[in-house]
Amino acid sequence: MFRKRNRGLDGSRERGRDQGSSAGRTEAGAEPVRCDRLDLLPLLVEHAEEMAAVLSDPALHAYIGGAPAAPDALRARYERLVADSPDPAVSWCNWVIRLREQACLVGTVQATITARGSERLAEIAWVVGSPWQGRGIATEAARGLVGRLQRQPVPAAHTVIAHIHPDHAASAAVATAAGLTPSGELHDGEVRWQLTVER
Repeated sequence: MFRKRNRGLDGSRERGRDQGSSAGRTEAGAEPVRCDRLDLLPLLVEHAEEMAAVLSDPALHAYIGGAPAAPDALRARYERLVADSPDPAVSWCNWVIRLREQACLVGTVQATITARGSERLAEIAWVVGSPWQGRGIATEAARGLVGRLQRQPVPAAHTVIAHIHPDHAASAAVATAAGLTPSGELHDGEVRWQLTVER
């Protein structure tokens, strides 16, 4: 299960900007998120070595291009992400997914939050390593992320979106389970899915 629009946690191709104001990071990404079987932990540079192994299957890039990153390259990328966006209107919120029963990292989720006047748009993405796919982990993590965005006293986002390749049925199922619906709009060959957060 893989959806990655911006070059970020895994090193897939960039479209638009890298995956950000510090206010968005404080609201949405400063604390762990606990799910039924998972912990979403704020990204650290130290996660790079373990995550390089988790994301080492080239098949993860089938729909989004790119190739698996070596540990050193992933560490450099994580250093940039942890430093946060240079654009004050954009907040990068990144978590690794930890499977509690195995005490190991199995993937990542991210939200790129963009302020547009009084509105905020969060573009979300997720990836789960191949050995852990087919167990509902991406669905649980995506639901946890969307729930986190919805539960803020001042919503971290008023609209949550994801861009998914039309042939990627697994990611479409994850988006549906997280409450997003397809808009019918295409962006660079991908379908825009969205959820409006009630205020």
